[in-house]
Amino acid sequence: MGTKSFKRIPRFHGFRIYAFSTILYGCLLLPFLLILTIKYAPVLRERAQSETGFERLYPDSSTHSIDSLNIIMDSLIKKRESDFELAQDSLIELPDSSRGPAIYINNTGVQVSNQRGEDDDFSDDSSQIGKAFNLMLNMFLISFFLGFLFNLPFKRYYSKKRKGKPIPTRLFKFCKRFLLKSPIINASIFSMSFIIAHSAMLFTLLSDTAFTNEGERSLFSNLFYISLTASVLSSMFVYLWEKHRVHIRYIEHVYTREELLKRIFKIKVGRIRNRMFLSSAMTTLLPLTIVMLYLFLSVTYLIDLDYKEFTEEQKTIIYGDSTMLREIFIGEEGGLNMPSVTFYINAINSFFMFIGIYSSIFIAFIYILFLVKWTTQDIVHPVKELLDSMRKTGQGELDHFSIVRTNDEIGELTEGYNEMTKRIGNYITNISEMNEAYSHFVPRQFLDYLGKESFVDIKLGDQVEKEMTVLFSDIRSFTEISETMTPKENFDYINYYLGYMEPVIRHNNGFIDKYIGDSIMALFSEGGEDSINAAIEMRIKLSQFNQVMDQFGKPTINSGIGIHSGKLMLGVVGGEGRMDGTVISDAVNTASRLEGLTKLYGSSIIISQDTLIKLNNPSQYNYRFLDIVKVKGKKEAIYIFEIIDGDSEDVRQLKLKTKNRFAEGINLYKSKKIKEALDVFTEVTSLNQHDTTAVLYVSRCNKLLDHGVPDDWDGIETIEWD
Repeated sequence: MGTKSFKRIPRFHGFRIYAFSTILYGCLLLPFLLILTIKYAPVLRERAQSETGFERLYPDSSTHSIDSLNIIMDSLIKKRESDFELAQDSLIELPDSSRGPAIYINNTGVQVSNQRGEDDDFSDDSSQIGKAFNLMLNMFLISFFLGFLFNLPFKRYYSKKRKGKPIPTRLFKFCKRFLLKSPIINASIFSMSFIIAHSAMLFTLLSDTAFTNEGERSLFSNLFYISLTASVLSSMFVYLWEKHRVHIRYIEHVYTREELLKRIFKIKVGRIRNRMFLSSAMTTLLPLTIVMLYLFLSVTYLIDLDYKEFTEEQKTIIYGDSTMLREIFIGEEGGLNMPSVTFYINAINSFFMFIGIYSSIFIAFIYILFLVKWTTQDIVHPVKELLDSMRKTGQGELDHFSIVRTNDEIGELTEGYNEMTKRIGNYITNISEMNEAYSHFVPRQFLDYLGKESFVDIKLGDQVEKEMTVLFSDIRSFTEISETMTPKENFDYINYYLGYMEPVIRHNNGFIDKYIGDSIMALFSEGGEDSINAAIEMRIKLSQFNQVMDQFGKPTINSGIGIHSGKLMLGVVGGEGRMDGTVISDAVNTASRLEGLTKLYGSSIIISQDTLIKLNNPSQYNYRFLDIVKVKGKKEAIYIFEIIDGDSEDVRQLKLKTKNRFAEGINLYKSKKIKEALDVFTEVTSLNQHDTTAVLYVSRCNKLLDHGVPDDWDGIETIEWD
C-alpha cells in the first residue's frame, strides 16, 4: 500500500447472495421431496381411500402399509377392487338431511358415513407439510425484504463511491459501523426464516394430534431433518460469501489507510486451522450427512409390509442366493427372524436415491468450488499483498504498507510486518537525518573520497591521496571589526557571511573542509577552473553582502582568497574518543600563505603557477603575473598570479588598461634594470593609484636604488610574517 493502490470499487452484493443460497437450499431439498412422494404414495392413497369409507368397510386392511416395491401390491389392489364392487352393490343410501352426511349400509348391516372431518382433510393447503412450506415461503419473503433494507445503505455507498459523488456523513458512519458485522447480520436475517419454520415444524412433531398416522409423521420427520441440514449449509454459505467479499473487496473503501495497518476486527483472534476445519465441514461433512440421509430414506424395512410369508422368488429377490443370509433372516416357515433390521432397496427407491446422492454431490461440488476459492483467496490474496509490500520495502519504499484483511495468523503477521516496516522506516529516516546532519559537519564528498558508504564505516587512520585544489578565504582585519560588536552579534555576523559563501563553493563542485573562525578552507577535485570560478563568485557575493550590511548600519568587510593545487592526504585523525576528518598536505599550507599575500599585494584573488598551468583554458580569465616569492615554510619559490576578475569593475578596467606596462615593469625589475622598472611602475601608479602591487614595486625599486642591488640578488622575494 504505499501508497495504497485502490482496486476498482466493487458493487455490494446482497440479493444475489440470498437468491443463490435459496436455490442451493431448494436443490438439496427437491430430490428428497421426490423420493418421499413416491415412497409414501401408497400411504397417502391408502388414507385417501379410507376417507371414502373403504377403511371403515375393511378395517383389517388398514394395517397393510404397501411399499413402492409392490411385492404384494397387485394382490391387494385386486382385492380392494373386488371388495369395492361388492360394497357398492350392497350399499343402501338412507334418507337424511341434505346438509348431513350420507349414510350407507353394507350387506352386513353396518352403517358407514362418508363425512370427512377437518382433521381428516389431506389437501395441500391444510396438510402439515403444506403448512410448513407456506410458512417457509412467507418467512423467505420477509427475510429477503429485511435483507434488502439492511443492504440498501451499502449499495448506495458503493454506488456513490464508484460514481465519485459525495457521500453523506450518516451513510458513511452506518457503513463503517456495520460493514464488518454485515456477514453475521445477513446470515442471521437469512436464517431467520429457517429458525422460525423449523421451530414450527419441531412443535408439530412433538404434538400428538398433528398427524393421523405414523406414515405422515415419518414423512414430516424426515423432511424436518433434511431441511434443517440444508438450512445450515445455506445460512453458512451466506455468511462465508459475504465475509469473503467484505475482507477482500470492501474494507479498503470504507476504512482509512491508517486504520487498516492494524486489525480492525473486534472479535477474538481467529486461526487458519479453524477456517480450514469449517471449510472441510461445509464441503464434506454436511453434504455427506445429506447423502447418508438419502441412503437411509432409500431403504424399506420388510416389517412395514406386515407380510408373513414369501415365495421362493421373493426370497431370491430380497436375499439373493446366499444360504447363510436365508438361515439368519428367514424362519423355517418362511417368516422373518429379524424383521426390524431386514430391508430391501427396489428399483424406484434406487433411482431416487441416485438422484438425491448425485444432487448432494453436485451441491457439494458447488460448495467445494466456492469455499475452496474463498478460502484460497482469503489466504493467498493477503499473502500476495504482503509479499508485494515486502518487495517494495526492499526496494526502499518505506511508506508502503499492507492491508490487514483477516483476524488470523496472516492478519497478525501482516500487522507485525506493518509495525516492523514503520519502525524500520522511522529508524532509516532517523539514520538519514543523522547522516544529513553529519554531512553538515563532515562533507559527503569526504566519504566518497574514502570509499565509504556511511559515517559508521569510517575508521581512525582511513586515508587517501588525491590531486586537489585548495582554496583559502579570510576576512581582512575582522579582529578590529569584531571589537565593535557583542559576541552574539559577531556570531550572527559570521553565520550570515558564511551563508553567502557556502552555496557558492557547493555549486562549483567544491566542498568546505572546515571553518577556521572567519576563514574558509574549501577543496575542489574536478579542476582549477571550479576553484577560480568559485573565488570570482565569492567576490560578487561579498559585494552583495556588504550592500545588505550597509543598509542595516553594520560594518562592511573585505576578503582575500588564495588558491593552490597539489597532492594532499585526506583522512581521519584523532583518537578513539574524538576523530575528525582533515587534509594534511603542503598544498594546504601554500594556499593559506597565498591568501596571506593578498594583503601585501592588495589583490582579491592570488593563485599559484601550479593552479594556472592545470587550467584547460587560462585565457578565459583576466590575470597578471605578480611575483616570485618564497613563503614561510617553503624552500622553493612560487610564481604567483592575480585574478583581476575578482576586483570591482572600475579597478578591473584600470588594471586591464595598465596590464602590459605592468608586465614590462616586472621584466625590467627581474632583469635588474631597476631605474627603467621604476619609471614604468611610476607610470602605472599615475594611471591607477589603487594598484597596490605597482606601489609596492615602486617602493622596492627606490630601496634598491638607495642601497644598491646585491650581487646575489635573484629577484625572488622572501616573505616573512607571523
